[in-house]
Amino acid sequence: MGIFDWKHWLVILLVVLVLFGGKRLRHIGSDIGEAIKGFRKSVADADTPEPGAPAALDSNDSKPSRLANAVRTSNLD
Repeated sequence: MGIFDWKHWLVILLVVLVLFGGKRLRHIGSDIGEAIKGFRKSVADADTPEPGAPAALDSNDSKPSRLANAVRTSNLD
């Protein structure tokens, strides 16, 4: 058996139940569930572009940016 046998987990669960109580654990579980749902929604919203927002430049754009030009010229020294 490993360091965390099923008996160890049972004792840890009982200690947590005694310390927090069943009602509080239900609230904590629902709060964590709502936080995960909110996180997933924000990630999905971040992936979709906003209407009216400028389109992202393609990496194969033939015109280099000002930053790329500045880096190239500064490295020539």
